[in-house]
Amino acid sequence: MSKSIPLQRNTGVATLVVGAGKAGTSLARELTRVRSFGLTPVGYLDDDPLKQNRRYKGTPVLGTIDDLELVLQQTGAEVVVIAIPSMGAAQIRALGHRAAALGVRVRHLPPFLAAVQREVAGSDMRDLQIGSLIGREELRVVSRTADNPVTGKRVLVTGAGGSIGSELCRQVHAFEPAELLMLDHDESNLHRLQLELWGQADMDSDTVMVADIRDRERIHQIFRDHRPQVVFHAAALKHLPVLERHPCEGVKSNVLGTENLVEAAVVHEAERFVLISTDKAANPTSVLGATKRLAELVLQAHSGSPTVLSAVRFGNVLGSRGSLLHVIREQLATGSEVTVTHPDVTRYFMTIEEAVGLVLEAGRMADRTATYVLDMGEAVKIVQLVQNFAKLLSVPDVDFRFTGLRPGEKLNEELFGDGEQRVSTAHPRITMARPPLRVHGFRSRLQQLYDAASHNRPDEVLAHLAELVPEYSPAPSRAPALAGPALYPDDY
Repeated sequence: MSKSIPLQRNTGVATLVVGAGKAGTSLARELTRVRSFGLTPVGYLDDDPLKQNRRYKGTPVLGTIDDLELVLQQTGAEVVVIAIPSMGAAQIRALGHRAAALGVRVRHLPPFLAAVQREVAGSDMRDLQIGSLIGREELRVVSRTADNPVTGKRVLVTGAGGSIGSELCRQVHAFEPAELLMLDHDESNLHRLQLELWGQADMDSDTVMVADIRDRERIHQIFRDHRPQVVFHAAALKHLPVLERHPCEGVKSNVLGTENLVEAAVVHEAERFVLISTDKAANPTSVLGATKRLAELVLQAHSGSPTVLSAVRFGNVLGSRGSLLHVIREQLATGSEVTVTHPDVTRYFMTIEEAVGLVLEAGRMADRTATYVLDMGEAVKIVQLVQNFAKLLSVPDVDFRFTGLRPGEKLNEELFGDGEQRVSTAHPRITMARPPLRVHGFRSRLQQLYDAASHNRPDEVLAHLAELVPEYSPAPSRAPALAGPALYPDDY
Protein backbone atom coordinates (compact mmCIF):
# COMPACT_ATOMS: atom_id res chain seq x y z
CA MET A 1 0.00 0.00 0.00
CA SER A 2 1.14 3.55 -0.73
CA LYS A 3 2.01 6.06 1.95
CA SER A 4 -0.64 8.31 3.41
CA ILE A 5 -1.44 11.14 1.00
CA PRO A 6 -3.18 14.38 1.96
CA LEU A 7 -6.64 14.42 0.45
CA GLN A 8 -8.59 17.32 -0.91
CA ARG A 9 -12.32 17.30 -0.23
CA ASN A 10 -15.29 19.31 -1.37
CA THR A 11 -18.81 19.15 -0.01
CA GLY A 12 -19.62 15.71 -1.48
CA VAL A 13 -19.51 12.38 0.33
CA ALA A 14 -15.99 10.93 0.32
CA THR A 15 -15.87 8.18 -2.31
CA LEU A 16 -13.26 5.51 -3.04
CA VAL A 17 -13.10 4.36 -6.66
CA VAL A 18 -12.00 0.77 -7.30
CA GLY A 19 -10.25 0.75 -10.66
CA ALA A 20 -8.01 3.48 -12.07
CA GLY A 21 -8.49 2.44 -15.67
CA LYS A 22 -10.47 4.27 -18.33
CA ALA A 23 -13.84 3.63 -16.68
CA GLY A 24 -12.68 4.61 -13.19
CA THR A 25 -10.88 7.79 -14.17
CA SER A 26 -13.74 8.82 -16.47
CA LEU A 27 -16.21 8.28 -13.64
CA ALA A 28 -14.10 10.24 -11.17
CA ARG A 29 -13.92 13.18 -13.57
CA GLU A 30 -17.69 13.09 -13.99
CA LEU A 31 -18.31 12.99 -10.23
CA THR A 32 -15.98 15.93 -9.71
CA ARG A 33 -17.60 17.91 -12.52
CA VAL A 34 -21.27 17.23 -11.67
CA ARG A 35 -21.72 18.09 -8.00
CA SER A 36 -25.37 16.98 -8.02
CA PHE A 37 -24.25 13.36 -7.57
CA GLY A 38 -23.03 14.36 -4.12
CA LEU A 39 -19.90 12.18 -4.33
CA THR A 40 -16.28 13.37 -4.11
CA PRO A 41 -13.54 10.95 -5.27
CA VAL A 42 -10.76 10.85 -2.66
CA GLY A 43 -8.68 8.04 -4.13
CA TYR A 44 -8.41 4.92 -6.26
CA LEU A 45 -7.60 1.29 -5.59
CA ASP A 46 -5.99 -0.65 -8.44
CA ASP A 47 -3.98 -3.89 -8.66
CA ASP A 48 -1.76 -2.63 -11.50
CA PRO A 49 1.74 -2.06 -10.01
CA LEU A 50 2.44 0.67 -12.59
CA LYS A 51 -0.44 2.75 -11.21
CA GLN A 52 0.63 2.72 -7.57
CA ASN A 53 1.43 6.15 -6.11
CA ARG A 54 0.20 7.88 -9.28
CA ARG A 55 -2.37 10.64 -9.47
CA TYR A 56 -5.08 11.06 -12.07
CA LYS A 57 -6.31 14.65 -12.31
CA GLY A 58 -5.13 15.13 -8.74
CA THR A 59 -6.80 12.02 -7.30
CA PRO A 60 -4.23 9.50 -5.95
CA VAL A 61 -4.04 5.74 -6.25
CA LEU A 62 -3.90 4.72 -2.57
CA GLY A 63 -3.29 1.00 -2.82
CA THR A 64 -4.51 -2.29 -4.21
CA ILE A 65 -7.87 -3.97 -3.80
CA ASP A 66 -6.44 -6.00 -0.92
CA ASP A 67 -5.97 -2.69 0.92
CA LEU A 68 -9.68 -1.86 0.86
CA GLU A 69 -10.34 -1.92 4.61
CA LEU A 70 -7.19 0.00 5.50
CA VAL A 71 -7.79 2.70 2.89
CA LEU A 72 -11.40 3.10 3.99
CA GLN A 73 -10.17 3.76 7.53
CA GLN A 74 -7.47 6.14 6.27
CA THR A 75 -9.77 8.24 4.09
CA GLY A 76 -13.04 8.01 5.98
CA ALA A 77 -14.75 7.24 2.66
CA GLU A 78 -18.44 6.42 3.02
CA VAL A 79 -19.04 5.15 -0.53
CA VAL A 80 -17.14 2.64 -2.65
CA VAL A 81 -17.73 2.57 -6.39
CA ILE A 82 -16.50 -0.52 -8.20
CA ALA A 83 -15.51 0.93 -11.57
CA ILE A 84 -14.26 -2.17 -13.38
CA PRO A 85 -17.11 -3.16 -15.76
CA SER A 86 -15.40 -6.44 -16.69
CA MET A 87 -15.10 -7.61 -13.08
CA GLY A 88 -17.01 -10.85 -12.47
CA ALA A 89 -20.20 -10.86 -10.43
CA ALA A 90 -18.68 -13.08 -7.72
CA GLN A 91 -15.73 -10.69 -7.28
CA ILE A 92 -18.07 -7.70 -7.13
CA ARG A 93 -20.20 -9.36 -4.44
CA ALA A 94 -17.16 -10.34 -2.38
CA LEU A 95 -15.74 -6.82 -2.57
CA GLY A 96 -19.14 -5.36 -1.80
CA HIS A 97 -19.52 -7.53 1.30
CA ARG A 98 -16.09 -6.42 2.57
CA ALA A 99 -17.05 -2.76 2.24
CA ALA A 100 -20.56 -3.27 3.59
CA ALA A 101 -19.12 -4.93 6.70
CA LEU A 102 -17.64 -1.52 7.55
CA GLY A 103 -20.95 0.26 7.00
CA VAL A 104 -19.90 1.65 3.64
CA ARG A 105 -22.38 1.98 0.78
CA VAL A 106 -21.35 0.11 -2.37
CA ARG A 107 -22.09 1.02 -5.96
CA HIS A 108 -20.81 -0.48 -9.20
CA LEU A 109 -20.80 -0.03 -12.96
CA PRO A 110 -23.01 -2.47 -14.90
CA PRO A 111 -21.36 -5.07 -17.12
CA PHE A 112 -22.71 -3.71 -20.40
CA LEU A 113 -20.15 -0.89 -20.21
CA ALA A 114 -17.40 -3.42 -20.84
CA ALA A 115 -19.06 -4.25 -24.14
CA VAL A 116 -19.82 -0.79 -25.46
CA GLN A 117 -16.49 0.77 -24.48
CA ARG A 118 -17.65 4.36 -24.12
CA GLU A 119 -17.06 7.17 -21.67
CA VAL A 120 -18.56 6.49 -18.25
CA ALA A 121 -21.12 8.87 -16.77
CA GLY A 122 -22.01 9.29 -13.12
CA SER A 123 -25.53 8.10 -13.87
CA ASP A 124 -24.10 4.68 -14.80
CA MET A 125 -23.58 3.79 -11.13
CA ARG A 126 -25.85 1.08 -9.69
CA ASP A 127 -26.56 -0.20 -6.20
CA LEU A 128 -25.24 -3.69 -5.54
CA GLN A 129 -28.25 -5.90 -4.81
CA ILE A 130 -30.21 -7.05 -7.84
CA GLY A 131 -28.57 -10.40 -8.64
CA SER A 132 -29.10 -11.81 -5.17
CA LEU A 133 -32.79 -10.92 -5.36
CA ILE A 134 -33.75 -12.55 -8.65
CA GLY A 135 -31.51 -15.60 -8.39
CA ARG A 136 -29.48 -15.05 -11.56
CA GLU A 137 -26.65 -12.92 -12.83
CA GLU A 138 -27.37 -9.75 -14.73
CA LEU A 139 -27.18 -10.50 -18.45
CA ARG A 140 -24.77 -8.66 -20.71
CA VAL A 141 -27.33 -7.86 -23.39
CA VAL A 142 -25.55 -5.09 -25.25
CA SER A 143 -23.07 -5.94 -28.01
CA ARG A 144 -20.10 -3.82 -29.04
CA THR A 145 -22.09 -2.46 -31.98
CA ALA A 146 -25.14 -1.39 -29.95
CA ASP A 147 -24.24 2.25 -30.50
CA ASN A 148 -24.54 1.90 -34.28
CA PRO A 149 -28.24 2.88 -34.50
CA VAL A 150 -27.85 6.04 -32.38
CA THR A 151 -24.35 7.50 -32.75
CA GLY A 152 -24.54 10.55 -34.98
CA LYS A 153 -28.33 10.21 -35.35
CA ARG A 154 -31.27 12.36 -34.27
CA VAL A 155 -32.88 10.24 -31.57
CA LEU A 156 -36.32 10.80 -30.01
CA VAL A 157 -37.28 9.20 -26.67
CA THR A 158 -40.92 9.44 -25.59
CA GLY A 159 -41.76 9.14 -21.92
CA ALA A 160 -38.26 10.52 -21.40
CA GLY A 161 -38.86 11.47 -17.78
CA GLY A 162 -39.95 7.99 -16.68
CA SER A 163 -37.73 5.22 -15.34
CA ILE A 164 -37.09 3.45 -18.64
CA GLY A 165 -37.21 6.60 -20.74
CA SER A 166 -34.70 8.44 -18.57
CA GLU A 167 -32.31 5.48 -18.57
CA LEU A 168 -32.60 5.32 -22.34
CA CYS A 169 -31.76 9.01 -22.50
CA ARG A 170 -28.68 8.51 -20.32
CA GLN A 171 -27.33 5.69 -22.48
CA VAL A 172 -28.20 7.33 -25.79
CA HIS A 173 -26.63 10.61 -24.60
CA ALA A 174 -23.39 8.76 -23.83
CA PHE A 175 -23.34 7.32 -27.38
CA GLU A 176 -23.05 10.85 -28.80
CA PRO A 177 -26.15 11.19 -30.98
CA ALA A 178 -26.37 14.16 -33.34
CA GLU A 179 -29.37 15.27 -31.28
CA LEU A 180 -31.23 13.77 -28.30
CA LEU A 181 -34.91 14.76 -28.34
CA MET A 182 -36.63 14.19 -25.00
CA LEU A 183 -40.44 14.16 -24.98
CA ASP A 184 -42.72 13.87 -21.95
CA HIS A 185 -46.02 15.33 -20.78
CA ASP A 186 -44.51 16.05 -17.32
CA GLU A 187 -42.21 19.08 -17.35
CA SER A 188 -40.88 18.34 -13.85
CA ASN A 189 -39.42 15.01 -14.95
CA LEU A 190 -37.83 16.64 -17.98
CA HIS A 191 -36.32 19.34 -15.79
CA ARG A 192 -34.66 16.76 -13.53
CA LEU A 193 -33.35 14.79 -16.49
CA GLN A 194 -31.92 17.83 -18.24
CA LEU A 195 -30.17 18.86 -15.03
CA GLU A 196 -28.62 15.40 -14.69
CA LEU A 197 -27.42 15.09 -18.29
CA TRP A 198 -26.14 18.63 -18.89
CA GLY A 199 -25.56 19.98 -15.40
CA GLN A 200 -28.07 22.77 -15.99
CA ALA A 201 -31.79 22.85 -16.66
CA ASP A 202 -33.00 26.11 -18.13
CA MET A 203 -35.66 24.21 -20.15
CA ASP A 204 -35.27 26.59 -23.11
CA SER A 205 -33.77 23.98 -25.43
CA ASP A 206 -35.68 22.90 -28.55
CA THR A 207 -34.72 19.31 -27.76
CA VAL A 208 -36.72 19.22 -24.50
CA MET A 209 -40.37 18.93 -25.48
CA VAL A 210 -43.56 18.87 -23.43
CA ALA A 211 -46.18 17.05 -25.47
CA ASP A 212 -49.00 14.51 -25.21
CA ILE A 213 -48.67 11.53 -27.53
CA ARG A 214 -52.49 11.49 -27.85
CA ASP A 215 -52.29 14.82 -29.71
CA ARG A 216 -51.80 13.72 -33.32
CA GLU A 217 -51.18 17.19 -34.74
CA ARG A 218 -48.58 18.02 -32.08
CA ILE A 219 -46.74 14.75 -32.71
CA HIS A 220 -46.63 15.35 -36.46
CA GLN A 221 -45.37 18.89 -35.81
CA ILE A 222 -42.48 17.52 -33.73
CA PHE A 223 -41.54 14.99 -36.40
CA ARG A 224 -41.84 17.60 -39.15
CA ASP A 225 -39.63 20.10 -37.29
CA HIS A 226 -36.98 17.73 -35.92
CA ARG A 227 -36.98 14.74 -38.31
CA PRO A 228 -35.91 12.10 -35.76
CA GLN A 229 -34.14 9.17 -37.37
CA VAL A 230 -34.52 6.75 -34.42
CA VAL A 231 -37.51 6.66 -32.07
CA PHE A 232 -37.68 4.85 -28.71
CA HIS A 233 -41.30 4.88 -27.53
CA ALA A 234 -41.46 4.45 -23.75
CA ALA A 235 -44.48 6.67 -22.98
CA ALA A 236 -47.46 4.66 -21.69
CA LEU A 237 -50.00 4.19 -18.95
CA LYS A 238 -48.72 1.09 -17.18
CA HIS A 239 -50.42 0.66 -13.81
CA LEU A 240 -52.57 -2.43 -14.19
CA PRO A 241 -55.32 -1.70 -11.62
CA VAL A 242 -55.77 1.87 -12.87
CA LEU A 243 -56.40 0.69 -16.43
CA GLU A 244 -58.85 -1.96 -15.23
CA ARG A 245 -60.94 0.90 -13.86
CA HIS A 246 -60.26 3.30 -16.73
CA PRO A 247 -59.90 1.25 -19.95
CA CYS A 248 -60.72 4.21 -22.20
CA GLU A 249 -57.62 6.05 -20.96
CA GLY A 250 -55.50 2.97 -21.60
CA VAL A 251 -56.64 2.88 -25.23
CA LYS A 252 -56.05 6.61 -25.73
CA SER A 253 -52.44 6.45 -24.51
CA ASN A 254 -51.20 2.93 -25.21
CA VAL A 255 -52.89 2.32 -28.58
CA LEU A 256 -53.89 5.63 -30.17
CA GLY A 257 -50.78 7.38 -28.81
CA THR A 258 -48.59 4.63 -30.27
CA GLU A 259 -50.32 4.84 -33.65
CA ASN A 260 -49.88 8.62 -33.73
CA LEU A 261 -46.15 8.14 -33.26
CA VAL A 262 -45.88 5.27 -35.76
CA GLU A 263 -47.76 7.23 -38.42
CA ALA A 264 -45.50 10.25 -37.89
CA ALA A 265 -42.38 8.09 -37.99
CA VAL A 266 -43.44 6.51 -41.29
CA VAL A 267 -44.61 9.77 -42.92
CA HIS A 268 -41.46 11.64 -41.92
CA GLU A 269 -39.17 8.74 -42.86
CA ALA A 270 -37.63 7.75 -39.53
CA GLU A 271 -35.19 4.89 -39.93
CA ARG A 272 -36.16 2.88 -36.84
CA PHE A 273 -38.98 2.81 -34.30
CA VAL A 274 -38.83 0.69 -31.13
CA LEU A 275 -41.90 0.23 -28.91
CA ILE A 276 -41.54 -0.67 -25.23
CA SER A 277 -44.07 -3.43 -24.56
CA THR A 278 -44.60 -5.86 -21.65
CA ASP A 279 -44.80 -9.58 -20.95
CA LYS A 280 -48.44 -8.89 -19.98
CA ALA A 281 -49.12 -8.58 -23.73
CA ALA A 282 -48.69 -12.36 -24.11
CA ASN A 283 -52.14 -13.96 -23.74
CA PRO A 284 -53.35 -10.85 -21.90
CA THR A 285 -55.80 -11.00 -19.02
CA SER A 286 -55.74 -7.26 -18.25
CA VAL A 287 -56.55 -4.03 -20.05
CA LEU A 288 -52.88 -3.11 -19.72
CA GLY A 289 -51.81 -6.32 -21.44
CA ALA A 290 -54.49 -6.06 -24.12
CA THR A 291 -53.66 -2.45 -25.00
CA LYS A 292 -49.93 -3.17 -25.19
CA ARG A 293 -50.62 -6.25 -27.32
CA LEU A 294 -52.73 -4.07 -29.57
CA ALA A 295 -49.90 -1.55 -29.75
CA GLU A 296 -47.68 -4.38 -31.04
CA LEU A 297 -50.33 -5.18 -33.67
CA VAL A 298 -50.47 -1.51 -34.68
CA LEU A 299 -46.80 -1.78 -35.60
CA GLN A 300 -47.60 -4.88 -37.63
CA ALA A 301 -50.38 -3.00 -39.43
CA HIS A 302 -47.88 -0.35 -40.55
CA SER A 303 -45.20 -2.81 -41.68
CA GLY A 304 -43.92 -2.63 -45.22
CA SER A 305 -42.67 0.95 -45.05
CA PRO A 306 -38.93 1.80 -45.10
CA THR A 307 -39.17 2.50 -41.34
CA VAL A 308 -38.17 -0.61 -39.37
CA LEU A 309 -40.80 -1.07 -36.66
CA SER A 310 -40.05 -3.34 -33.70
CA ALA A 311 -41.23 -3.96 -30.15
CA VAL A 312 -39.54 -5.30 -27.04
CA ARG A 313 -41.34 -7.07 -24.19
CA PHE A 314 -40.17 -6.28 -20.68
CA GLY A 315 -40.68 -8.19 -17.50
CA ASN A 316 -41.05 -6.28 -14.24
CA VAL A 317 -38.16 -3.80 -14.04
CA LEU A 318 -36.41 -3.73 -10.67
CA GLY A 319 -35.13 -0.35 -9.61
CA SER A 320 -37.60 1.64 -11.67
CA ARG A 321 -39.47 4.57 -10.17
CA GLY A 322 -42.04 3.36 -7.63
CA SER A 323 -40.87 -0.20 -8.14
CA LEU A 324 -41.62 -3.21 -6.01
CA LEU A 325 -38.39 -2.86 -4.03
CA HIS A 326 -39.28 0.60 -2.75
CA VAL A 327 -42.63 -0.61 -1.41
CA ILE A 328 -41.08 -3.72 0.15
CA ARG A 329 -38.41 -1.60 1.85
CA GLU A 330 -41.06 0.67 3.38
CA GLN A 331 -43.11 -2.24 4.71
CA LEU A 332 -40.09 -4.04 6.15
CA ALA A 333 -38.83 -0.83 7.76
CA THR A 334 -42.06 -0.39 9.72
CA GLY A 335 -42.08 -4.01 10.91
CA SER A 336 -45.58 -4.48 9.52
CA GLU A 337 -46.84 -7.44 7.52
CA VAL A 338 -45.78 -7.57 3.90
CA THR A 339 -48.91 -7.90 1.81
CA VAL A 340 -48.64 -10.08 -1.29
CA THR A 341 -51.43 -11.16 -3.60
CA HIS A 342 -50.82 -14.93 -3.48
CA PRO A 343 -48.19 -17.26 -1.97
CA ASP A 344 -47.41 -18.76 -5.39
CA VAL A 345 -47.48 -15.64 -7.57
CA THR A 346 -44.42 -15.37 -9.83
CA ARG A 347 -43.07 -12.70 -12.16
CA TYR A 348 -40.20 -12.29 -14.59
CA PHE A 349 -37.74 -9.62 -13.48
CA MET A 350 -35.06 -7.66 -15.25
CA THR A 351 -32.76 -4.84 -14.28
CA ILE A 352 -33.02 -1.42 -15.88
CA GLU A 353 -29.67 -2.12 -17.57
CA GLU A 354 -31.01 -5.34 -19.12
CA ALA A 355 -34.16 -3.54 -20.22
CA VAL A 356 -32.28 -0.72 -21.91
CA GLY A 357 -29.81 -3.17 -23.40
CA LEU A 358 -32.70 -5.08 -24.95
CA VAL A 359 -34.04 -1.86 -26.48
CA LEU A 360 -30.67 -0.91 -27.95
CA GLU A 361 -30.08 -4.40 -29.32
CA ALA A 362 -33.54 -4.54 -30.88
CA GLY A 363 -32.82 -1.18 -32.48
CA ARG A 364 -29.61 -2.62 -33.90
CA MET A 365 -30.79 -6.10 -34.94
CA ALA A 366 -34.28 -5.47 -36.27
CA ASP A 367 -34.67 -5.69 -40.03
CA ARG A 368 -38.43 -6.36 -40.04
CA THR A 369 -41.51 -5.74 -37.97
CA ALA A 370 -41.33 -8.11 -34.99
CA THR A 371 -41.40 -8.34 -31.21
CA TYR A 372 -38.23 -9.19 -29.28
CA VAL A 373 -38.12 -10.95 -25.91
CA LEU A 374 -35.18 -11.27 -23.51
CA ASP A 375 -34.45 -14.62 -21.89
CA MET A 376 -34.97 -13.63 -18.24
CA GLY A 377 -34.39 -17.08 -16.78
CA GLU A 378 -36.95 -18.62 -14.47
CA ALA A 379 -39.88 -16.63 -13.12
CA VAL A 380 -39.30 -15.55 -9.51
CA LYS A 381 -41.72 -16.08 -6.64
CA ILE A 382 -42.61 -12.73 -5.10
CA VAL A 383 -42.44 -14.32 -1.65
CA GLN A 384 -38.88 -15.47 -2.29
CA LEU A 385 -37.87 -12.06 -3.62
CA VAL A 386 -39.20 -10.39 -0.47
CA GLN A 387 -37.30 -12.86 1.72
CA ASN A 388 -34.07 -12.28 -0.24
CA PHE A 389 -34.49 -8.52 0.12
CA ALA A 390 -35.15 -8.86 3.84
CA LYS A 391 -31.81 -10.66 4.21
CA LEU A 392 -30.02 -7.78 2.49
CA LEU A 393 -31.66 -5.40 4.95
CA SER A 394 -30.81 -7.68 7.92
CA VAL A 395 -34.49 -8.30 8.69
CA PRO A 396 -34.58 -11.80 10.22
CA ASP A 397 -38.27 -12.66 9.88
CA VAL A 398 -40.97 -11.58 7.45
CA ASP A 399 -44.68 -11.84 8.17
CA PHE A 400 -46.84 -12.09 5.04
CA ARG A 401 -50.49 -11.33 4.50
CA PHE A 402 -52.00 -12.72 1.29
CA THR A 403 -54.70 -10.58 -0.27
CA GLY A 404 -55.77 -12.45 -3.40
CA LEU A 405 -55.31 -11.61 -7.07
CA ARG A 406 -57.13 -8.55 -8.36
CA PRO A 407 -59.00 -8.17 -11.67
CA GLY A 408 -56.65 -8.62 -14.61
CA GLU A 409 -53.77 -10.14 -12.63
CA LYS A 410 -52.21 -13.47 -13.53
CA LEU A 411 -50.74 -15.95 -11.10
CA ASN A 412 -47.90 -16.57 -13.57
CA GLU A 413 -46.84 -14.40 -16.49
CA GLU A 414 -45.95 -15.70 -19.96
CA LEU A 415 -43.44 -14.42 -22.49
CA PHE A 416 -45.08 -15.67 -25.69
CA GLY A 417 -48.72 -15.74 -26.68
CA ASP A 418 -50.71 -18.54 -28.26
CA GLY A 419 -50.04 -18.76 -31.97
CA GLU A 420 -46.82 -16.76 -31.86
CA GLN A 421 -43.87 -18.27 -33.68
CA ARG A 422 -40.56 -18.16 -31.79
CA VAL A 423 -37.56 -17.37 -33.98
CA SER A 424 -33.93 -17.37 -32.85
CA THR A 425 -31.83 -14.29 -33.47
CA ALA A 426 -28.11 -13.65 -33.71
CA HIS A 427 -28.18 -12.81 -29.99
CA PRO A 428 -28.25 -15.99 -27.85
CA ARG A 429 -30.48 -14.44 -25.18
CA ILE A 430 -32.98 -12.62 -27.39
CA THR A 431 -35.84 -14.34 -29.23
CA MET A 432 -38.09 -12.88 -31.91
CA ALA A 433 -41.83 -13.50 -31.69
CA ARG A 434 -43.73 -13.50 -34.97
CA PRO A 435 -47.42 -12.77 -34.41
CA PRO A 436 -50.31 -14.70 -35.95
CA LEU A 437 -52.39 -13.02 -38.65
CA ARG A 438 -54.45 -10.03 -37.59
CA VAL A 439 -58.21 -10.33 -37.26
CA HIS A 440 -60.37 -9.61 -40.31
CA GLY A 441 -61.30 -5.94 -40.63
CA PHE A 442 -58.59 -4.88 -38.21
CA ARG A 443 -58.43 -1.26 -39.36
CA SER A 444 -62.18 -0.57 -39.22
CA ARG A 445 -62.50 -2.25 -35.82
CA LEU A 446 -59.56 -0.23 -34.53
CA GLN A 447 -61.35 2.97 -35.53
CA GLN A 448 -64.46 1.76 -33.69
CA LEU A 449 -62.30 1.21 -30.60
CA TYR A 450 -60.90 4.73 -30.84
CA ASP A 451 -64.40 6.15 -31.20
CA ALA A 452 -65.65 4.28 -28.12
CA ALA A 453 -62.63 5.43 -26.11
CA SER A 454 -62.98 9.07 -27.21
CA HIS A 455 -66.62 9.03 -26.05
CA ASN A 456 -65.60 7.32 -22.78
CA ARG A 457 -67.72 4.19 -23.20
CA PRO A 458 -65.80 1.55 -21.21
CA ASP A 459 -68.12 -1.40 -21.94
CA GLU A 460 -67.76 -0.85 -25.67
CA VAL A 461 -64.00 -0.44 -25.31
CA LEU A 462 -63.71 -3.81 -23.56
CA ALA A 463 -65.84 -5.48 -26.23
CA HIS A 464 -63.71 -4.05 -29.05
CA LEU A 465 -60.50 -5.08 -27.25
CA ALA A 466 -61.80 -8.66 -27.08
CA GLU A 467 -62.48 -8.60 -30.85
CA LEU A 468 -59.16 -7.06 -31.83
CA VAL A 469 -57.09 -9.23 -29.45
CA PRO A 470 -58.78 -12.68 -29.56
CA GLU A 471 -56.40 -14.12 -26.96
CA TYR A 472 -57.47 -11.46 -24.45
CA SER A 473 -59.28 -13.25 -21.61
CA PRO A 474 -60.11 -10.92 -18.69
CA ALA A 475 -59.11 -12.45 -15.35
CA PRO A 476 -61.74 -12.13 -12.60
CA SER A 477 -60.89 -10.84 -9.14
CA ARG A 478 -59.95 -13.35 -6.49
CA ALA A 479 -59.21 -10.68 -3.90
CA PRO A 480 -61.16 -10.49 -0.66
CA ALA A 481 -62.34 -7.18 0.74
CA LEU A 482 -59.26 -5.58 2.24
CA ALA A 483 -58.55 -2.42 4.14
CA GLY A 484 -55.16 -0.74 4.02
CA PRO A 485 -52.31 -0.74 1.50
CA ALA A 486 -51.24 -3.86 -0.31
CA LEU A 487 -48.15 -4.90 -2.29
CA TYR A 488 -48.97 -5.81 -5.87
CA PRO A 489 -46.20 -6.56 -8.36
CA ASP A 490 -48.33 -5.44 -11.31
CA ASP A 491 -48.55 -1.89 -10.00
CA TYR A 492 -45.04 -1.28 -11.25
